[in-house]
Amino acid sequence: MIVPFSKDSFWKKALWVFNWQKKNNPVYSRFCEALGIDNIQSIEDIPLLPIQAFKDTKVITGEKLPDLYFESSGTSGMQRSRHYVTDPEIYQQSIIEGMNHFYNLDEFVIWAYTPGYHSNPHSSLIWMLNTLIERDESGLSKFLEIGKPINQHELKKIKQSGKRLMLFGAAFGLLDLLELGNPEIPNDSIIMETGGMKTFKREISKEKLHQQLADGFRLPKQNIHSEYGMTELLSQAYSLQGEWFECVPWMQVSIRNPENPMEVLPKGEEGLIGVIDLANIHSCSFILTGDKGILGDEGKFKVLGRWNPQNLRGCNFLIDQD
Repeated sequence: MIVPFSKDSFWKKALWVFNWQKKNNPVYSRFCEALGIDNIQSIEDIPLLPIQAFKDTKVITGEKLPDLYFESSGTSGMQRSRHYVTDPEIYQQSIIEGMNHFYNLDEFVIWAYTPGYHSNPHSSLIWMLNTLIERDESGLSKFLEIGKPINQHELKKIKQSGKRLMLFGAAFGLLDLLELGNPEIPNDSIIMETGGMKTFKREISKEKLHQQLADGFRLPKQNIHSEYGMTELLSQAYSLQGEWFECVPWMQVSIRNPENPMEVLPKGEEGLIGVIDLANIHSCSFILTGDKGILGDEGKFKVLGRWNPQNLRGCNFLIDQD
């Protein structure tokens, strides 16, 4: 089995995964066959499976139906994405090595404020945060109690430990936490917002959100960071400042023409975000998301919001319904 985190070139690993998934993933195999794609000459030639497939069918490479799966959040009765995970250790490795690519995790205590997510027993975010919390030997990492302000005594314990605080939360969860009382957290803390820019309450731009978080937590704006991830991916991208995300080494983003997703758009042109995530070795590593974005320098990308979902339902005829 290929190791997504090996030192081979990204192209060499992506080519191996493409051939393996085209052979062993029935959904992706039918998708490639419908497009008339057999051999590829470059990484841009690899077809990206529309993310809708994770709602319409089981996207699995191999014959085993795993016990573990992650399911997207949503209201009752809503069709949800389901991502089956054959090897949880790959996801665990992707989480830890991915964050260590940008941060020294040993420096941090992880706190998480996750209203709404605990009601989803198959949340990939909760699984990720549990992984980060459990690896911290200080015993100070934890989920914060919902609806209660940050405890100043517990903040003092973090300062006394010599570690820094990294506080995870979806956009509006963090704003709700501020409404419970403006906490005086250490000025070297990192706020990691994980998206969720729109709810039934209100909608806000990322720029305005980061300013409100910086003001509310009394931190420099450069200490407000972002994570880009989703149920269908086992890897995340991070924005350490501003709105430009950087990928981990086993993940790559391109921007695709929504009218012809096989066409890679040039830097600075708006289109659909396509992701190659080699950690998705047992599902599908080649995903056309429902997000619009633009590509910048050195593979960085900016997320500009959601694309019209009606434009993303073109893969149904390729998928045998269960």
